[in-house]
Amino acid sequence: MIERLKKIKEKFEELTKDLIDPNILADMSIWQKKSKEQSDLAPIVEKYDEYVKVENDMKDAEELLKTETDQEMLAMLNDEYYSGKDKLKEIEEELKILLLPKDENDEGNVIVEIRAGVGGDEAAIFAGDLYRMYTMYADRNKFKVEVLDQDIGENGVVKQINFMVTGKGAYAKFKFESGVHRVQRIPVTESSGRIHTSTATVAVLPEAKNIQIELNEKDLQIDYYRAGGAGGQHVNKTESAIRITHLPTGIIVQCQDERSQGKNKEKAINWLKSKLYDYYQSQEDSAYAEKRKNQVGNGDRCEKIRTYNYPQSRVTDHRINMTIYSLENFMNGDIGGMGEALTIADQQARLAQIEEN
Repeated sequence: MIERLKKIKEKFEELTKDLIDPNILADMSIWQKKSKEQSDLAPIVEKYDEYVKVENDMKDAEELLKTETDQEMLAMLNDEYYSGKDKLKEIEEELKILLLPKDENDEGNVIVEIRAGVGGDEAAIFAGDLYRMYTMYADRNKFKVEVLDQDIGENGVVKQINFMVTGKGAYAKFKFESGVHRVQRIPVTESSGRIHTSTATVAVLPEAKNIQIELNEKDLQIDYYRAGGAGGQHVNKTESAIRITHLPTGIIVQCQDERSQGKNKEKAINWLKSKLYDYYQSQEDSAYAEKRKNQVGNGDRCEKIRTYNYPQSRVTDHRINMTIYSLENFMNGDIGGMGEALTIADQQARLAQIEEN
């Protein structure tokens, strides 16, 4: 690991020199590429420099221990040496995390799809609650939310809603939300006070706007229709809404958020590319159908990743056995702590896999 860190520092220093080279400064595209590369390496180099400093301090203390005779000074040097030893172990673990392969999608935008699962209207109400929670979380992170498509029932409940979250690092913030979310509470329509269990499924896709996905016109079936609202009322009287079917895979996207047919088509194309990117990436690891099932399931209560228990005011993520007893705050978008815990668990799992291999 140390040899690899030395090479990274050499590369960082080389990039630092390049960034003040007049020839590179003259070509902004090359300068920006090198600047990003340097920025990505900076946290690793900073932590490695800290490692080297602690290591050198330990060596100095070790040398002084060989000649020092004053008992008080010996005790101080011993403390410095052994505290440095503990610090080195701590820094080593941090460096291992920093050296893990980066998810190329982490810094980009994200598309989130929420669908009501088991539980009828209560499941649809919960789907709407999740959408509200995610929009409030996005707002906390200064992200922008754009609805791509939604299916609202006549009674105003959310059968399905698909939206894009735009902002640097949006995908990293949302990527562990995929799966079946289960709610346990007394519905407003329940007169006997009985607790009901309902579900909603969430799928998270990185926006594939800048990913090279080739779309052949003959593989696309494009349908235009009038955008509709709850109760069948038309949002407008022109056929601005668009539905695109990718015939080879059967993947369908539709967008009716914009009044402009062109803007809806642009959003739908980007969304389709994201779905195809997810589809092809999944095929590299396993069958797409199995991956999709693992990600969002079919909405059954037993496939939960997280439970929202209103009577006990708790939310539990079953993947990491973490429970938070502040459900109201969580539903108001305070989900960052859970996300950080999931990120750490993922890093630890990947480290364990690397060490095992």
